[in-house]
Order: sequence, then structure tokens, then C-alpha cells
Amino acid sequence: MTKISAPAKTLRAFILAAAVGFSAASIVSPAQAEPARAEAPAFVSDRLSVEVMGQGPDVILIPGFASSREVWRPLARRLSATHRVHLVQLAGFAGEAWTHGDGAFVQPVVDELARYAATLDRPAVIGHSMGGLSGLLLAQQHPTAVSRVMSVDSLPFFSAMFGPQVTPQTARPFADQAAASILNADEAAFRVQQERTAVGMMRDEAGRAAMVDWSMASNRQAMASAIREVMTTDARPGLAAMTTPVWAVYASDANGGAPAAMADALWSREYAALPGVTLKRVDDARHFIMVDQPDRLDALVDVFLKRED
Repeated sequence: MTKISAPAKTLRAFILAAAVGFSAASIVSPAQAEPARAEAPAFVSDRLSVEVMGQGPDVILIPGFASSREVWRPLARRLSATHRVHLVQLAGFAGEAWTHGDGAFVQPVVDELARYAATLDRPAVIGHSMGGLSGLLLAQQHPTAVSRVMSVDSLPFFSAMFGPQVTPQTARPFADQAAASILNADEAAFRVQQERTAVGMMRDEAGRAAMVDWSMASNRQAMASAIREVMTTDARPGLAAMTTPVWAVYASDANGGAPAAMADALWSREYAALPGVTLKRVDDARHFIMVDQPDRLDALVDVFLKRED
């Protein structure tokens, strides 16, 4: 079995948390009046649902592993003043129905995202964690379907966080272990797992309980399939041929997260083959940048979107 480097061992808890990230954001935001919802294109899928709000250029927001679309709610409210925002909810997560047993997760989601994007006018795509990986794969497989992609704390190969020597094949035992821990834990043990993971996922204490609730409401088979695939999916071979503009926004936190130097080295290395990639680090944030540093992420999103408007 491939050995994990010492720095990776030191940050293993953080790394696994990032790889299996789940979410919460609007739950810790003040209540606001909802903008008028736009009429959504006719779209029915057993892999995802979409809520649409606002008018203007299209922006798709994709949550991550075991996440609710609510993680993007504050940003969606703000963007809806100038954009038509498409809030995705992935099947199997945060109470959304799952009907696929232990079947494939990631590629069917990408296929459905492509089908939905085809009903729009080359949307911008912003995805968090696994949602960022899905957005990257969407742009690789359907380059004319989207105008640009922002990945938020997401890598083209998640298991590269264990070290540069790791491959999809050598990551398989760790992926199987992560899936088994999801499937085999009883309810109480699983909640404890999620509560411990939540600490590494965000600095904001008020959001952690909501994160756990969404994870507990997710389908275990869906979670196991998703994490197994996320940890063994390598989008790096397709980076060099990409023509879609990509921003990769990543977190750094000297107190409990990834130190800046380590985060810089990792993101620079893993996105090195992508022509013209824009790398942006957000300090004092853990995996859920939109929760820990919402104003900084908002500012980056505004610049990202203005480059296409």
C-alpha cells in the first residue's frame, strides 16, 4: 500500500474532512425576504433538482458532499439582483430522495448537469468541494455548455491531498475505508463522526450543527458511492486540453486548517497543467469558505462573473 507522507498524516483529519465535506451557510445568516423566483426551464431528473431565482446571465451553484443547496443561499440571494441563479440540490443529500442504491454517483450528476446547462445560455458554474469537481468535469466533457467555472476548495484529484505519489489505484483502499465507515456506523456513532468532522470543516461554530443535520439526513448509500468516486476520480489528465476559464479558490487557516504554504503548494501543483487557471487563496477559512469568509468569497465571485458579463 502506498505510504502517506508525514505532512499528510499530520493533516489527515483535515484532508478527509475536505474530501467528504458537507455544508451549512444560510442557517447561520439572518432571515431575509426571498427574491422573486424566476420560471425554471422544464427539467425533471432523479439525480438533481434545481431552484431558480432572479433574472440576468445564468449562474449555476452546486453544493458539495452531503450538502444542502442552502449552503449557497446567501450568495444566491445577492446574485439574484443581477443574475438568474440556479441552485442545485443533488439527490441523496440533505434529505433529497435517492433511488440508485450503491450505483454510480459522480458521472450521472455530470451528465444531468450537462443536460440542464443545455437549456441555458452558457452559464457560469460555481461548485464547492465535490460540486467543484463536478463543474470541472462538466467543462471538460462539454466545453461549449458553460462559459466559466469556479471551484471552491476543490481539487481535480482529491486524494492528491495524501501526497503527490498517490494515484486513483492506490487511493482505492482509503476510498473503500471511507465508504465503509459511512455504511457501517450506527446512528449514534455516525453522528459523532460528523460532529468531529464539522470542527475541521469550518471555523464558524454556529454552522456546525446544521452541517451535522444535513449529513444525518443524507442517504448512506449515496454518501458511500459519492465518497468512493470522489476519492478515485482524477480530472488532471483532461486539464491541459481545457479552454474554459477556471478559477480555483482555496482556503487557508493557520489555526486548525491548512497552513498557507501547504495550501499554496498543493493547489499550484494540482492545477499546474490547466492553461490560464486563476488561483485565489482565502485566509482564515476552512473548507467552507462561504461560511467562514463570505464577504471575501463574494468579492471574488463578483470579479469572476464580471469577466464574462
